[in-house]
Amino acid sequence: MTHFHFILNDHKKTAKGGESQPIIPTPLELRRSTRYIDAMSHPIPPESDFVMRLRNNGNSVSIAAPAKINLFLKVLGKRPDGYHDIFSWFQTLDLADRIEIHKTIDRKINLITDHPDLSVGPDNLIYKAAKTIQDNYTPEIGFQIKLEKRIPIGAGLGGGSSDAAAVIKGLNHLLRLGLTVSQMVDLGLEIGSDVPFFFSRGQAEVTGRGERVREISLPVDYQALLVTPPFEIRAAEAYRKFKLDLTVKELDVSFRCRKAHELFDVISELANDLERALLISYPILDKVRDELIKTGANIVRLTGSGPTIFALYGDTAPDAEELTPRFRGERWGVQLARPVILPA
Repeated sequence: MTHFHFILNDHKKTAKGGESQPIIPTPLELRRSTRYIDAMSHPIPPESDFVMRLRNNGNSVSIAAPAKINLFLKVLGKRPDGYHDIFSWFQTLDLADRIEIHKTIDRKINLITDHPDLSVGPDNLIYKAAKTIQDNYTPEIGFQIKLEKRIPIGAGLGGGSSDAAAVIKGLNHLLRLGLTVSQMVDLGLEIGSDVPFFFSRGQAEVTGRGERVREISLPVDYQALLVTPPFEIRAAEAYRKFKLDLTVKELDVSFRCRKAHELFDVISELANDLERALLISYPILDKVRDELIKTGANIVRLTGSGPTIFALYGDTAPDAEELTPRFRGERWGVQLARPVILPA
């Protein structure tokens, strides 16, 4: 039995904020004759890939960093520190980045990635995580970090936060630092609000600005189809567009949640509060949402601050390679994934 009690807000539609609109692409097309392959279409790692492995006589470690979706996201108000209090359920997916960390004899932190648009400097969350460990525990040791990027950047899937957490966990293991989960969470919170979640087993009730993480147990007998357009929405923009209504109501929910259909029944009543304003500002997201509803999905929703929209299926999901969304010649990201529970 899971029970929670919190304050929700009724929301009014917000007007367009005057920002420039993205070019509206052609709608999603369902073509069985076309096979869609892009950078997101890759072999999904088995659950065993989320177990850290020491390599090269203990001089390196490899780990997978999973994506997450927000099954729902309630924004409860703005805090004095400028952040927003949220109430959300996070779920990790088997879509994952792969990270390999090598110890080096100098003090440099060298980040190498296969993603051409990703910064490898001090502003990267991986770099920040490695620098935090180095400054606090091993000032005499440097690191070479290789990142195979599979989670889209700036997409609401938590890729950067997951990578940061993976580096902290990986270095704790590689350097035998003996840090507790609580200590790693504290380090992660210095880097980003979503980082603490990725020290859980992948299913959690997340509150505060993201720093309060309570493990929960949810079913995983479903599939998630992720559609990511070729543009980013920063969290700051999403929260800026969000308007908190002063009219509030209490919602008290108790339920048993053992199968996907029970989960869908519950979260269908709990939206992503950031979604409404973003669908107005980015009409293409509304079109994507409508197309995914037509595929028979049980739940269709924006994850995090977007722009990725996910569709959940308790039965058979559409083949990701049969979806051929186009952005005036550019390919969108389409990925079929499954929820995953991480190793303890």
